[in-house]
Amino acid sequence: MLFDRNSWGVRVCRRAIKTGGLTGLFLWLCVQPDAQPVLSERTQISLLTCSPSDRAVYTLYGHTAVRVHGQIVTDSVRRDDIDIVFNYGVFDTSRPNFIYHFARGETDYMLAYDRYGDFLTDYIMRGSEVFEQTLNLTPREKETLWQALLLNAEARNRNYRYNFFYDNCSTRPVAVLERCLDGEIQFHETPSGSFREMINRCTRDHPWLTFGCDLVLGLPTDRTATFRESFFLPENVRKAFTGAEVLRPDGERVPLVSAERVLVEEIPDGETEKTFFTPLACSLTVFLLTLSATLYGWRKKRRCRALDGLLFFCAGVAGCILFFLCFVSEHPGIRPNLSVGWLHPFHLAGVVLFAVKKLKKAAYYYHFINFAALLSTCCAWIFLPQHLNMAFIPLAASLLIRSGYGIFGKRRNIG
Repeated sequence: MLFDRNSWGVRVCRRAIKTGGLTGLFLWLCVQPDAQPVLSERTQISLLTCSPSDRAVYTLYGHTAVRVHGQIVTDSVRRDDIDIVFNYGVFDTSRPNFIYHFARGETDYMLAYDRYGDFLTDYIMRGSEVFEQTLNLTPREKETLWQALLLNAEARNRNYRYNFFYDNCSTRPVAVLERCLDGEIQFHETPSGSFREMINRCTRDHPWLTFGCDLVLGLPTDRTATFRESFFLPENVRKAFTGAEVLRPDGERVPLVSAERVLVEEIPDGETEKTFFTPLACSLTVFLLTLSATLYGWRKKRRCRALDGLLFFCAGVAGCILFFLCFVSEHPGIRPNLSVGWLHPFHLAGVVLFAVKKLKKAAYYYHFINFAALLSTCCAWIFLPQHLNMAFIPLAASLLIRSGYGIFGKRRNIG
């Protein structure tokens, strides 16, 4: 959900007039520069954690938001009921060249707010669990946090440069909360795995997404994340808040969370549908077809240039995408990427060499260099510090076979 300040405010005001709802009127007041309502003492602020769902790629990792529930005081006598949710996970897919900017790591997210009921309805429709943790804050801390959220929600402040690992909808609420506390949060730290392991746990039921993540995410994602770095996943934040304490300046320790409850039960999607067309199955099929065509060409003394052209063209295009992400994108965890050892743009140059008969000698040298590089990569596979998906092996072996055929086939005067 995205909105323009003026048009959205007008819609909220009209809704408040039609329904008599004070929540809509409150939201309208919040965007006015002269209206700065304060919280009543009974108002509660809580952290909402929404479990992952299969609705879209960006919902597979869950979500975190902040709920403010109670009353605001707009003047000396007036008190209005409020129940709103502040959400740092809003982005605009209609922005020009959105995919290009996303690939470059130039995606801007924003802080938006919505009625609690509307927010909850969205996650009920997704089938996600919504877990609430009421924060154990003093009136002063509540007010400080409230004013910080209002300030961040202003049009001039609400946009921020999204970073999947270090600055996202899950890490931002924690950072804002820590700045507003009169004390320091003491977490009971637990061991965490690498960034890649945590991501792959989220995508375990989506093998093609796991394949894509393993391909584009480089060596840095195989580093073991610190306890705080694991907060990029909402579920890790929820677990960390349970049992956490606030150490006050006077040495007193108080629980960070005063109450926990499930607002919405998760609706299981049922058994994941099994499919034969997994990345590993498809890559093995490519390998077997390549091997069969190579053996056939060896017997018939044929070059099979069409096969080389198709195989190396696909590898070259994928290599261009990988090269772009490695050297142009600002996304963290992308570079260095050891997958460029077998998947790179130079395969496109090989396609040209294979197609032109006058360049047979240059094609031979290309095959020789490529064969040595691929053989080294395959031999060092289990020793590489970067995790490489098992489905990569048959694909790399297919390229290896064709380059080997290009070397040894020349000696038999094939093609």
